[in-house]
Amino acid sequence: MADEIRELSYEEAIVRLEKIVSILESGTTGLEESLELFEEGTALAKFCNKSLTSAEQKIFKLNGDSENE
Repeated sequence: MADEIRELSYEEAIVRLEKIVSILESGTTGLEESLELFEEGTALAKFCNKSLTSAEQKIFKLNGDSENE
């Protein structure tokens, strides 16, 4: 699952995470499937957070570099 998540773009990961949340909130899945979805959702959330942190660091670097010119 981790390899599959790494192949997603940030936008694709958010869409999948939103679908998982919707499914879990509907309460239509059994315990086992809910746990699997929760595990996937947690991995997606970590991936998205890492992507945002990376983008933020790039922005800080670019802003810092432009201030020194």
